[in-house]
Amino acid sequence: MKKLAIIGRPNVGKSSFFNRLLKERDAITSEVSGTTRDVKKRIATIYDRDVEVLDTGGLDEGNELFDKIREKSLQAANEADIILFMVDGKSLPEEEDKKLFHELEAMGKSMALVVNKIDNDKMKEKVWEYYEFGTQTIFGISVAHNRSINPLLEWIADQLPYIPKVQEMVAEEDAMDGFDRFLEDFDDEEETEEITSIYDENDEIRPIDEDPNHIHIAIIGRVNVGKSSLLNALLGEERSVVSSVAGTTIDPIDETIVRGDKTVTFVDTAGIRKRGKIEGIEKYALYRTKEQLDRANMALLVLDASEPFRDLDEKIAGLVDQNRLACLIVLNKWDKVDGNDYKKIVGQVRDRFKFLHYAPIVTVSALTKQRVHKIFQMIEKINDNYSQRIPTSRLNEALEFAMRKHPIPSMNGQMIRIYYATQYATRPPQIALIMNKPKGLHFTYRRYLANQLRETFDFEGTPLLFKAKKRGEK
Repeated sequence: MKKLAIIGRPNVGKSSFFNRLLKERDAITSEVSGTTRDVKKRIATIYDRDVEVLDTGGLDEGNELFDKIREKSLQAANEADIILFMVDGKSLPEEEDKKLFHELEAMGKSMALVVNKIDNDKMKEKVWEYYEFGTQTIFGISVAHNRSINPLLEWIADQLPYIPKVQEMVAEEDAMDGFDRFLEDFDDEEETEEITSIYDENDEIRPIDEDPNHIHIAIIGRVNVGKSSLLNALLGEERSVVSSVAGTTIDPIDETIVRGDKTVTFVDTAGIRKRGKIEGIEKYALYRTKEQLDRANMALLVLDASEPFRDLDEKIAGLVDQNRLACLIVLNKWDKVDGNDYKKIVGQVRDRFKFLHYAPIVTVSALTKQRVHKIFQMIEKINDNYSQRIPTSRLNEALEFAMRKHPIPSMNGQMIRIYYATQYATRPPQIALIMNKPKGLHFTYRRYLANQLRETFDFEGTPLLFKAKKRGEK
């Protein structure tokens, strides 16, 4: 197993980063220089790759204690395969740092310069000052604020071999076998039309969070559509209270932001990456997306507006439908699109993703922050629709009008009657139709009723589920 040593002067954030890699608070962190004295060794997993992480004491001069810490730290660096040399981005580059960096660089190991404490966008300029170290492998991050850590983790993962664990291989094989069956069904065009148009009346919707003011959002999409950039843009705008729910930036990232009376937790799926020696990476990417959607009640489906949509886009979108999630379609990279093509591109989305007809569309550029602020406005509106409960009297008025406008077709000469409707659950809205013959309600009429209710009530962004049952049936 390869070894990763975190080296640097005291109080630059080595132990905090060590804790993030481990997903737990293992090393003691403090503002007092010299808190870490011995070299701590623990196993961490970064994007399915194991590495032994060495947290070292601060490299500094001054007294006998620091001389011993320095000696142990240099021994750890010599033992390691990968070296992270960490500096404090709030300070100017020091000659001693350069000397230590070049001393470590001469060891010939994979090495990166990590400029920590870049806590906001204004401080990004500080990173440029450290290019005088003469390396291009440099990362400006903030461990405390969980900023810009993904690129560093990806670089570390690229230095590590992937060695699958036997238990993981067996478990994943079983899970993927089940997922294969989903994909086979998905590829059946006739079956897909029916499934994605009408929800199964026996569906049981598992609530993610009973609190309508807490929204769990999965950011989904294929590789390179800009999911991570979008997450960074969302967290960087009008940021109120931000915390790391999972305690780490490693696969996946959960970030919580508080805006007014709403708490929004982003379940980031940017961790989908190509793994060594895994066949059918597209299938694996879909499986990982499905895992994240199991933990969400809303999805931001991110599409690259600057290039043609792909089959994988459609398959990932199908998972939103399968999980009955609220949804916002985000057309990213709009800065690369001719504005005159708006109607054409939106038309392509509506044609290709018919099963997400209820999802509104927003055009943004995560890179330039163009219209990113509108996403929060739309999230709150969609969540209100997803959480709303329609009074029974108003629901039945709308239902009666719809049935007068277009009566229910009979089944084998038998009259099909809906006595009344009532909404029995929210998130998503779920409506019970009390009938004489529940099995006689054709899926096309369900679709008609859904469309009629959408004209009467604001269900934009949310699926609408029906459950047909007899009187007295639970």
